Amino acid sequence: MTPINPTELTAQQEQIRLIRARRAPGSHNTHISLHGVTQSFSPNKNAPPLVALNNVNLEIHPGEFLCIVGPSGCGKSSLLNLIAGLAFPSSGEVQLNGERVTGPGTDRILIFQEHGLFPWLTVGQNVEFGLRMLGIGRKERRERADHYLRLVHLTSFRDSYIHQLSGGMRQRVAIARALATEPKILLLDEPFAALDAQTRDMLHDELERLWRETGCTIVFVTHNVRESVRLGDRVLLMSFRPGTIINEFAIPLQRPRHIEENRVAQLAREILDHLRADINKAMEVEFANTPRSK
Repeated sequence: MTPINPTELTAQQEQIRLIRARRAPGSHNTHISLHGVTQSFSPNKNAPPLVALNNVNLEIHPGEFLCIVGPSGCGKSSLLNLIAGLAFPSSGEVQLNGERVTGPGTDRILIFQEHGLFPWLTVGQNVEFGLRMLGIGRKERRERADHYLRLVHLTSFRDSYIHQLSGGMRQRVAIARALATEPKILLLDEPFAALDAQTRDMLHDELERLWRETGCTIVFVTHNVRESVRLGDRVLLMSFRPGTIINEFAIPLQRPRHIEENRVAQLAREILDHLRADINKAMEVEFANTPRSK
């Protein structure tokens, strides 16, 4: 395999910067900053504090599609919770446009792998739920829900219940519900991990299209390095606990991409080589903590 030319990488980085600047509309210009962020917690009252994140410094640009990868236990999900305002750092600061994050906000939506849909509501009612909580009137709720259901190609399932949908369709409902509140930042915590390959590939295309059309910033956590290369403008690598950023890669590949493309696979292997030592360390800790059978 021919390695990526550094000159090509620099040129593509500049191209990515210019595309991102053109894409992000004025209403979606939120800049995310983490300054010296450390987070620790005690698993129980008798245990010493566990450091999940250590001295994380990060700038996320408006309209960027940022992917974060790392071994289990590296603090990827903790990082999303901090940005979402669902947790707070033990030291350091998370900022949006220079203002400290002091709690959740409608400008940030977090989507989990489990998607958290309400089974007693229809698809349309699920998508309208956040709008209803914001006090938006029935007519506008209906119009916005219909708009985002069209974007995720689920208009004909508006009156269906969640148990009647496939896993991929449920995840599209969760994305539509998040987008309906028109957030500036979409935070996704391994949203496609439980899906089959064909459904995952389709949702990659859908998510990329929605990102282009809405101009929102996306922070996407995954264990799948190839998925991160398929989707991201930039990929961050996090170390095993305590988690910190150990490397970052601008992705110099033109869009649209496909997860099976040779260039995607090649760059994913190069990134994985940088991550392998921390994955092995995570496996060693997991093995050491696994009870041995007698």
